[in-house]
Amino acid sequence: MADDVSMTRWLTEDERTAWLKLAGVALKLAPTLDSQMQRDSDMTHFDYLCIAMLSEAEGRCLRMSELAAMVNASLSRLSHVVSRLEKRGWVERSPSPDSGRVTLCRLTDLGWTAVVAAAPGHVETVRDLVFEDLAPADVAALDRVAGAILSRIEASSLKSIC
Repeated sequence: MADDVSMTRWLTEDERTAWLKLAGVALKLAPTLDSQMQRDSDMTHFDYLCIAMLSEAEGRCLRMSELAAMVNASLSRLSHVVSRLEKRGWVERSPSPDSGRVTLCRLTDLGWTAVVAAAPGHVETVRDLVFEDLAPADVAALDRVAGAILSRIEASSLKSIC
């Protein structure tokens, strides 16, 4: 155990400060967005992400695996949420005509109405919380840094599966 401690690559003070801020964002942003969506649109933020991604897809339809990747969710989590969205009449699942092993998820007209109604409040909240005080260079840096972190997380998840 003592060797583990002495071999640890401790964070520098700048890294520690940045890490604590990132952890704060990760811990506070999701519940804040969730509260706004629940209050204004009677759905979770994750529900909104699912129907928003479907609304932008060709034919408002995606393979479940594609939708899971777009919303950064496991297939099992997505399946549970899609079941709830189906009960609300917002989405429909069907087997793919190309492969019986593939399930498609399609946004219904009722789902389209829900996403159109929810989008303005969501976008305004994201703009207010995330982008309002950022310069274009900050937005580019945020995109680059968040992308790099997300790629490392995804690569780490793949290693644990294999």
